[in-house]
Order: sequence, then structure tokens, then C-alpha cells
Amino acid sequence: MTQKDWFTDWFNTPYYFILYKNRNDEDAQLFMKNITEFLALPKSTHILDLPCGKGRHSVFLNSLGYKVTGGDLAANSIKIAKEFENDSLNFKVHDMRKPFNNKYDAVFNLFTSFGYFEDDNEDLLILQNIKNGIKNNGYFVFDFLNADYVKATLVPKETKVVDDITFHITREIKDGFILKNISFFADNEQHSYTERVKYLDVNKMKTYFEKVGFTITNIFGDYHLNDFDSQTSNRLILVAK
Repeated sequence: MTQKDWFTDWFNTPYYFILYKNRNDEDAQLFMKNITEFLALPKSTHILDLPCGKGRHSVFLNSLGYKVTGGDLAANSIKIAKEFENDSLNFKVHDMRKPFNNKYDAVFNLFTSFGYFEDDNEDLLILQNIKNGIKNNGYFVFDFLNADYVKATLVPKETKVVDDITFHITREIKDGFILKNISFFADNEQHSYTERVKYLDVNKMKTYFEKVGFTITNIFGDYHLNDFDSQTSNRLILVAK
């Protein structure tokens, strides 16, 4: 495993899904309902959910009446997501660093699915690909952690037991990255993974968006679409055209 592509391995393991299986879907669904209503997206809208993981957000967006395509690098996730496919919901393996074949009315990048790379140019390439994959007057919805809030509320150590697996988790901010080290013993062996997300605050993200030619129309700080505050907001949500 190259250090750069930590996510290729970790997102494809069954342990990733075990650790995060109790993630709150209600928050996610509230956000998707709120943002689609705020943008007044007509039901004819074709949304790209990228990356889509096992497809739970795509499935919900589809249940709201939208045509949805989900793309993700993790083949294991797409295999599971494909079980939910229907006439207006499709999934495919896609690397965000590669251009899209289609253009969409809206692209959603949800729940901190960005900032994985050392090189700023790779992050910019992803945003450029997304911009090129959006139709004229289409929307980009970007939902990321609020780096300043993460810094202020960082929990350095915790232990979680899920399905009889004890996950030891440590967090730190180092060399411009927010690091989450996860170690555990399962299936007769010791495992260790590190999630790495670049420390991208609101100003850095604004610079990124400007560089690729996005125009930011709204900045929200949570899934209720309250105004963004760098000190107190738990999310950084950018809406761009």
C-alpha cells in the first residue's frame, strides 16, 4: 500500500463498514432533503453522488424522486450499492481523479470525501473534473469538515467496541493533515490504518474553488443550513455553480 492511497485499502475492508456502521443516517437525510429543497431542484435533475460508498445517500436522493448516479473507487462498495439499482439509480466504479464521460445537473460530494492527497494539484484536478462534469447552471454541493472546529474539539484518544472488535483510535493534526489512526485485532491478526484528510479551512477551499472557476453561491455551517461560523460550525458546506 502506498501511503498516498490509504483509502483504497481501508475503504475496501469489511472492518471499515463495521467501525462506521452506526453512523447517523438521519443527519445525512436531513441535509439532503434541506439542500435539494433550498436549491429547488426539479425532479428531472440528474445528480452524481461522488464518491458514493455503499450508496446509502444515493438511495435516499433517489427516493426523493431524482435520477441518481453513484460513483466510487472502492469496488467492494459498488458491488453492494448495485443491489439497490433501478431505472433511475445506477452505480459505477469511478476514480475522482479521472474525467467523467457524462455531464450532470448537480454533483454532490458529501461527508468529507475530499482532501485525501498530498499534492494540491490532485485536489484541484478532482474539482476541475467535477466542474467539467456539471451542465451549465448546474450545482456543486461540497460538504466537508470544518477544520478549525476539528482542531478546537479534537479528541486525541478513544476506544470503540463494535461487533466484539476493539478499535483503538488516536487523532492528531500533523504536516497539514488531520490524521486518524485506527488499530485493532480481528480475525487472528493485528490491523492498522490511518485516515488522512488535508487540513482545508474555509479560506483554502475558497481559493481552490476560485482556481478552477467555480462561483460560490452559499456557505453553510451545518445540515440545517445555518450560516457558517469558523469557530462553532461543525461542517463546511459550499454550494457553487
